[in-house]
Amino acid sequence: MSVRLGINPLTWTNDDMPSLGGDTPLEVCLSEGRQAGFSGFELGHKFPRDPEVLGPILDKHGLSLVSGWYSSSLLTRSAEEEIEALKPHLHLLKSLGATAMVFCEVTHCVHGQRDVPLCHSPRMSEAEWQTFIPRLNEVADYCQEQGVRIAYHHHLGTVIETEAEVERLMAETRPSVGLLLDSGHLVGAGGDPVAVQKRYAERIVHVHCKDIRKEVLADVRNRDLSFLDGVLGGMFTVPGDGYIDYVTLFKGLRESGYAGWVVVEAEQDPAVAHPLTYARLGHDNLQRFCAEAGLIVTE
Repeated sequence: MSVRLGINPLTWTNDDMPSLGGDTPLEVCLSEGRQAGFSGFELGHKFPRDPEVLGPILDKHGLSLVSGWYSSSLLTRSAEEEIEALKPHLHLLKSLGATAMVFCEVTHCVHGQRDVPLCHSPRMSEAEWQTFIPRLNEVADYCQEQGVRIAYHHHLGTVIETEAEVERLMAETRPSVGLLLDSGHLVGAGGDPVAVQKRYAERIVHVHCKDIRKEVLADVRNRDLSFLDGVLGGMFTVPGDGYIDYVTLFKGLRESGYAGWVVVEAEQDPAVAHPLTYARLGHDNLQRFCAEAGLIVTE
């Protein structure tokens, strides 16, 4: 089995805080991402949403569409309403060959609010869990029927953040609900990505790789800062520039037969962390970790 290496445009321009890299054109993101060695990009807010427009742009750079974030509101609207809302996004992904949708429930989320500390991350009540799970199952079944698998993104500052919440999500949803394993978000929430990979190997359909600077994470937690303050403080970085054990994680992916994308998704301030420099570092480290773990990388 083999994997492909992709990157998220957060390295250059941030969706949660658009002022970060706000003046950087999409052309720069794509050209530098390709220059760094990546085969594909995830979507960001500067990407056209018409497949007939975006397709030729990606083709010009020799890039594939990896996936794209979708913000769901299943705690406040029905599965049928959610399906109608996501159809344009699903059409874009499907038209350009992406087979996984980065999917995250954002009701009550705080990760985009700089003045709200992470200790205020939302937690679902039992009644909300009972509402959420069947609706998510229905949406996931629909997407799978259309040829695109939901990759549920556990994310700091949202209702599915901790390892325990991931465990319940996996235990109570149908196999159509795939898991996006994000090493940085899991470690940031006190979880263990290696353990989660082993436990849910067959459900993992997408992988995000962001590393953690241990001392910055400790400071964010000790001072009870917000997610965005953590980003600005350098809590995240590219794989190999923090303390997460990617070789062990990738050995688990190889043993389980994972054959999807491995994506650098590392929110940093581009004025501090030069995007092309960090894109190259992330790519080269991922390639080295894959080689050490026996994961074959293809274009």
